[in-house]
Amino acid sequence: MNEHLLSTLIAPAFHPMHQALLDGSITHFWLPGGRGSGKSSAVSIEILLGIMHDPSANAVVIRKVARNLRDSVFEQLLWAADTLGVRDLWDARASPQLILSYRPTGQKILFRGMDSPRKLRSVKTEHGYVRYIWFEEADEFSGEEELRSVNQSLLRGGSQFAVFYTFNPPKGRGAWINRLMDRERLREDAAVFPSDYTGMPSGWLGDAFLAEAERLRQTNPLAYAHEYLGQCIQTGAEVFPNLKLRTISDDEIHNFSCIRRGIDWGYGADPFVFLAAEVQHKKKRVLLFHEFYRFQVPFDDIAAWICGQNPHGDPVMADSAEPRSNDELRARGIRILPAKKGPGSIQHGISWLQNLEELVIDPDRCPNAAREFSEYTLEEDGCGGFLGGFPDRNNHCIDALRYACEREMRPPGVGF
Repeated sequence: MNEHLLSTLIAPAFHPMHQALLDGSITHFWLPGGRGSGKSSAVSIEILLGIMHDPSANAVVIRKVARNLRDSVFEQLLWAADTLGVRDLWDARASPQLILSYRPTGQKILFRGMDSPRKLRSVKTEHGYVRYIWFEEADEFSGEEELRSVNQSLLRGGSQFAVFYTFNPPKGRGAWINRLMDRERLREDAAVFPSDYTGMPSGWLGDAFLAEAERLRQTNPLAYAHEYLGQCIQTGAEVFPNLKLRTISDDEIHNFSCIRRGIDWGYGADPFVFLAAEVQHKKKRVLLFHEFYRFQVPFDDIAAWICGQNPHGDPVMADSAEPRSNDELRARGIRILPAKKGPGSIQHGISWLQNLEELVIDPDRCPNAAREFSEYTLEEDGCGGFLGGFPDRNNHCIDALRYACEREMRPPGVGF
């Protein structure tokens, strides 16, 4: 298709995605966006074009629940065929299963729901392979494992793939799909293409849609930001709204000059955690770049790991409630300093971390810390509010970082 004509069918926000599909540089395409952003339209057009240009390509389109396929992605792809002027080249079958077939070659677009996982594992195509996978409303799936299991089943037998994840981001940044996208964007074979209705050409959405968006913008700006702009908005439950997940490069680490280290002891069902972080006072920033997170790990292994990360033998702050464990590490040459715990120490330590300008965590280097800090939220009181204090659950990395930064903290009421 003429590229100029195609640019009139796909919103400008997706032109970089189109180019990435042409040059094959990306496999995983993350498309978060608000209402009317055009993401589903763009993906449906790209899949049809891709199949018609590659006689070995097929597609599988997936939603969490199979009964939602027909009135959403199935109709969306028929719209795309009409828009491209190729509807007569596609046969549509609704029973016993939804299928679109490309008449000239017999290539298929199959539709499946995750409520029938066996049908996904047994997907076969008569010709070629599954080049395109589309997870529509990806936030409705049960989690990262569900997406991964589908990809493991379908990404085989070919040389070029494109996996699309379209969704309206949940409100909270700690939602699993938002955290996964933040981590996946660091991969070389993945990219994020955000979109919202303001990037759509005038006339594509209609006056009624625009009027509704403007009304919500004026009456409820937060709801507007989430629903129409596709933004994560703070729900009030997040303990660390200053959290930022990003890559911390080797060059950055090489220039660190104020590294602090902390230990949270774990036994039985709890993990042992050792963390290393850079404290930057002038920027009011902490950068967490190293974690050792293990269950039932011997003291010799712990000491070896710490020595490897801490070759100069700088002091390590550790939970003072485990004096015998601390003595075991001292006997192995680790400079252990006991953290000063006591009434108010948890509240003060978390408040200190909250008041940083940025709390930066590298999700590749520190996946467990990224998970804990992202998911750490206040407990609801059942009446629309939150209970007092901070929850004592899933906070092993949080405790280790509190201990690590204890020397940097000032008494309550004193600034950074």
